[in-house]
Amino acid sequence: MSGPDAAHRRPEGVSDATVSALGTLSEALEAVEAARGFLYSFHRLSGTADLTLGEAVDELREAGHLELADRIERELVGRNILEGRWSFQVVEEYDDGYYSVFKDLERMARDELVAGKRHLFEAEMKEDRRTEGLERHAATPEGGT
Repeated sequence: MSGPDAAHRRPEGVSDATVSALGTLSEALEAVEAARGFLYSFHRLSGTADLTLGEAVDELREAGHLELADRIERELVGRNILEGRWSFQVVEEYDDGYYSVFKDLERMARDELVAGKRHLFEAEMKEDRRTEGLERHAATPEGGT
């Protein structure tokens, strides 16, 4: 058999417009996933910065700069990155709010319109762009060549 596997074939009666719209929705979700990754990187870097800042304060004290070390520790070490929030709280709010709603609605749209199938647009694009029978152009991993 050539072409996409059953998990990536559009159900009977689904229009090109529907597949395109779901492809665009998937593309938007991919952007949200990338943004979430950056947010987690921000979270990690913010935590690393605060811990490293604590080391700098210790070194300033050891170097005899007590007043400066005390001020940095008091005003910056452990400071909220946003009003009332450390970065983990920002991540949790994003995950529990915007991100989870986006994921749920994208899944609901696929469930309602194409029996939950993912990446139909991409699977059809692959089929249009690959060269049948050419090495490294198989439709599926089991497709051989």
